[in-house]
Amino acid sequence: MENKNSKYETVIGLEVHVQLLTKTKAFCACSILFGKEPNTQVCPVCLGLPGVLPVLNKVFFEYALKTAIALNCDIQKIVKFDRKNYYYPDLPKNYQISQYDMPLAYKGKLSVTMDDGQERVIGITRVHLEEDAGKLMHDTALPYSYVDLNRTGTPLLEIVSEPDIRTPEEAYWYLVTLKQIIKYLGVSDCNMEEGSLRCDANISLRRRGETKLGSKVEIKNLNSFKAVRDALLFEEERQEIVLEESKTINKETRLWNAEKCVTRPMRSKEEAEDYRYFPEPDLVPFEIEKDFIEKIRALIPELPEDKMKRFKEQYGFNEKDIKVLTLDREIADYFEKVARLSEDSVNALNWMKGEVMMHLNERAIEINALGLKPENLAEIIKMTKDAIISHSAAKDILRICIDEKKSPREIARERSLEQVSDESAIKKIVLDVIKANQKSVNDYLGGKENALGFLVGQVMKLSKGKANPKLANDLLRAELTRKN
Repeated sequence: MENKNSKYETVIGLEVHVQLLTKTKAFCACSILFGKEPNTQVCPVCLGLPGVLPVLNKVFFEYALKTAIALNCDIQKIVKFDRKNYYYPDLPKNYQISQYDMPLAYKGKLSVTMDDGQERVIGITRVHLEEDAGKLMHDTALPYSYVDLNRTGTPLLEIVSEPDIRTPEEAYWYLVTLKQIIKYLGVSDCNMEEGSLRCDANISLRRRGETKLGSKVEIKNLNSFKAVRDALLFEEERQEIVLEESKTINKETRLWNAEKCVTRPMRSKEEAEDYRYFPEPDLVPFEIEKDFIEKIRALIPELPEDKMKRFKEQYGFNEKDIKVLTLDREIADYFEKVARLSEDSVNALNWMKGEVMMHLNERAIEINALGLKPENLAEIIKMTKDAIISHSAAKDILRICIDEKKSPREIARERSLEQVSDESAIKKIVLDVIKANQKSVNDYLGGKENALGFLVGQVMKLSKGKANPKLANDLLRAELTRKN
């Protein structure tokens, strides 16, 4: 939450780079599989050799357009690419193909709901396409660095926010919301560990009431949303101290050191003129037809905000539970399948936010990799509801379903986990328990209700956990009532 007591107002803007989930690079046919041997996924085009010509990847463009529409952007009529010129060892062409004065889309907006329920609308300045650079690998034991050009030419989408963000917490939830939408669209896996989602943060401070922006500092090396929040918190405090000492904030790029929780100067901040942008001569500008835009719009699935509203109306769940179910599109779809097949949305919710989430967290995987079919979870819910298995046995069956990929009924039969609901068999055990535990019987008859729980436990023990607990309870009460 914004500190209203401070004499300064924080102004934050975020630049997010998203690697799109294409099979090949932005302007050539090279694969972009992660983790391949260095410099094995390159060709004359992405290496920038003389005489080669780039060709725009159609899926790259479609995914970018899909994202721009989902972010409520205005779409540019003409698509034009530019060259962003700079020298760096991992940039073999000495320029990136990007977009400068005519981005794919602009004037978008993103509605953000923070953890405390407060809502903010953050403007999107622009969404544009570009290719990635390569990667430098440093070994401190050697006097040189290695260059891996596999990533060169990887399709990126840059999403630049307006300087509408006022706190590090808002920045955090902006990123959470943006990632959620991108994953719902299926255009990126947003894996920060593999570099599929990267963020640079711009922050400045100004006196409250002023409209002119302060000197902007860019923070790089942010490898998690928490790192973004922590770095902005540090920089917010650092800049306020500098301003209070009547000093000037240097317009610079700084690196975040996560171990020491500080930012350090990296270099002076580049301006657009430093990159000497000019139109890319090898890619002809083209017009986007309205019919094509509408075709892509029709492919956009139900997005998180709409899904949350529908879940509230359809299922009547509270906000907290809805957030758990809709955080990920695959989880939301999985839940709906289980709810439909089991005809029990409440128990589907309880199993999803309990046992299923526990297994996902323990294994650090997503729902589609868990190996538990929606049909099997629905069957477990039905079997528990019909008293075929106990709730405890149901948890064991779910785990075995995941590990051994068998059906719940098959597991229940093989492991003898089905409950005994034969009234005559359970009644015999009940009579034996009453006979062997006269003190507890007298306690119950004397008004001690908790004595019944002990007697039920004895029935379960003698039946090796197979007796239907409800039936055992009912039969005990009936027999004890007769004795009374």
